[in-house]
Amino acid sequence: MERIDRILNHREFQEHLHKNMELEADRLFCRHNLAHFLDVARIGRIINLEEGVGIEEELLYGAALLHDIGKHLQYSDQIPHEKASAQLAPQILGDCGFDESEIAAIVEAIASHRDGSAAGERSLRGILYRADKASRPCFCCKVQRDCNWKEGRKNQTILY
Repeated sequence: MERIDRILNHREFQEHLHKNMELEADRLFCRHNLAHFLDVARIGRIINLEEGVGIEEELLYGAALLHDIGKHLQYSDQIPHEKASAQLAPQILGDCGFDESEIAAIVEAIASHRDGSAAGERSLRGILYRADKASRPCFCCKVQRDCNWKEGRKNQTILY
């Protein structure tokens, strides 16, 4: 996954990742860091394989690594993080060797990763949405009671 390694080592990706980490250093709830990005990527890969969707692995990993990369802009500039991340992703993806159609698919998935209408889709959008939600270990979270996720949406079991 050469292009994924390029994303991980991309200067802008690293800068945005560190800004997320700085602004969430004292955050009690789920964080938007590399561990979360990789959890989403790996869960997405499992979903893709189990459902036989056939999404190219580098597209899954590219979307997962970049889906929350703009979270710091939500804190600093009140830009919804799915929009901020969708704005930041094309430059990084292009620099890392993704073509225009791949970039468009990844950006669409990032922009809609909080849109529940994507949940049932057998597509990159649907996989990213479901993997993101499944990645949260609510069952062992010490601040679960204070979380703004509705009780029925909190992950009480491991799915993947």
